Amino acid sequence: MAIRNTTERWGAVAKLLHWMIVALILVQVALITYAEDLPLGMEKLATIARHKSVGMTILALAILRLTWRWLNPTPRLPPSMPVWQQRLARLSHGVLYGTIFLLPLSGWMMSSAKNFSVSWFNLFQFPDLVAPSEATFEIMHDTHESLVWVLAATALLHIAGALKHHFVDRDDVLKRMLPGASAR
Repeated sequence: MAIRNTTERWGAVAKLLHWMIVALILVQVALITYAEDLPLGMEKLATIARHKSVGMTILALAILRLTWRWLNPTPRLPPSMPVWQQRLARLSHGVLYGTIFLLPLSGWMMSSAKNFSVSWFNLFQFPDLVAPSEATFEIMHDTHESLVWVLAATALLHIAGALKHHFVDRDDVLKRMLPGASAR
């Protein structure tokens, strides 16, 4: 398997970053769902701290993924794909990247506004992005929650599109991103 992307398929690095981010987003959902049911105490605070650490990991991986994407070709969309679907694919990828960047940033700002630190697995602490402010906290909290729903809706659209390509169009759009699968 090629390390770099080609105009026909995604390379190993792009695939690895894609699926690591997907897995960590699922971890995020599990962590925050678990934390919401806990009473205020050390276990809840520790779980939220892990949620923040995983969020910062996603942010770092997203920066790597976008940098890798800029340095490599992007596989072409199938020539049979209608223009409106090509535009929707590009738009949905833009929204996915945007939310994957904005979610950890809004969470970081939310923590800073509440005067709670953000560390990376207790190995080092990130600087506060904003001064403590209840108003800023409320705005960032609402923004963070809204972005979760935008990410969820866009991810479902992305998955539906990939499944449509695989089962209806019978092209290699899904296969070229699956680990170990060979397109064509």
